Amino acid sequence: MDCAEACTHLLARRRGTLSAELRASLEAHLADCRACREEDATDRELSLALEQRLPRHRTPESLRSALRTRWVDPPPRPRGSSVARTAAVMAIGGAIALLCVTAWRATAPDQIMLAEAVNDHLRVLYSQRPLEVESSDRHQVKPWFEGRLDFAPVTAFDGDDEFPLQGGTIGYFVDRKAATLVFKRRLHVITLFVFPAGGLRWPMFGVRPVGAVRGSLETLRGFHVLLWQNGDLGYALVSDVNEADLLKLGAEIAGR
Repeated sequence: MDCAEACTHLLARRRGTLSAELRASLEAHLADCRACREEDATDRELSLALEQRLPRHRTPESLRSALRTRWVDPPPRPRGSSVARTAAVMAIGGAIALLCVTAWRATAPDQIMLAEAVNDHLRVLYSQRPLEVESSDRHQVKPWFEGRLDFAPVTAFDGDDEFPLQGGTIGYFVDRKAATLVFKRRLHVITLFVFPAGGLRWPMFGVRPVGAVRGSLETLRGFHVLLWQNGDLGYALVSDVNEADLLKLGAEIAGR
């Protein structure tokens, strides 16, 4: 295993998703490579910092009111045995737990993809070696992914003078490998993640046209995130560039 391959597996190693064989090869490489150990330590610190800044979801006011009504001011009950009262309390507790889990499932998954996109974009910005292949030539960048991914990252745009391609690398998006492509817009860095779309819960905040498909555009922690799906692939475009430029680049990538 060389340094380029090792760096693509560091995040998966910390998440515990590597096979035993890959993990053993990576551990052997890290034992002999000081540069990769330093890269791993830096990325670990970044991961901890990002996890501490993940959004925390407020309980909906309707649920809070319902819990206050049930818990703080419960309706009067007829007298009964202690067993019946205990059963009633347990039933209320179970209902509250179910309501909380339902509310979390209804809100959190939609935010997970947004938070993941922003965090992965920050990894690119702060990484010591953000790109494994640095080139504006698509004939060098796209072939580099062959054999490193189990899917072909399809894009209809290869960069131009307005949005020059900088290069690419392998990353992770949520729980799967992703092709990471970096573009520039003046001084702004724009990161594109291409990944298998299956099994993800896609946010439906504001449906926008993105080229020939439709997607959602949201802002999180000062970064705009444009998400869309085309066939079996998902796309996440992230930057602090203005929304109009991000939508324009998204339309080029998705294909008009």
